Amino acid sequence: MKFFYLASNPNQQGEYVIHERECEHIPDLHDREYLGPYNNGNEAMRKAKDLNPKASTCDACCGPALQTVFVRKK
Repeated sequence: MKFFYLASNPNQQGEYVIHERECEHIPDLHDREYLGPYNNGNEAMRKAKDLNPKASTCDACCGPALQTVFVRKK
């Protein structure tokens, strides 16, 4: 599990970005809201959309290459 936060201030595109706790781009402590522990950015997005419909994921820490993928073995 990773710990995710939602930026309190919008970026230049007007989006409130979700970051993983260890992200180099995470806002200062007073400029973010704790979302909780999740497996990946997509799971954190579900919670964030309830708080702010303009939420988006950080490309650096929640990008497609970093998402957890489950594959069913046959």
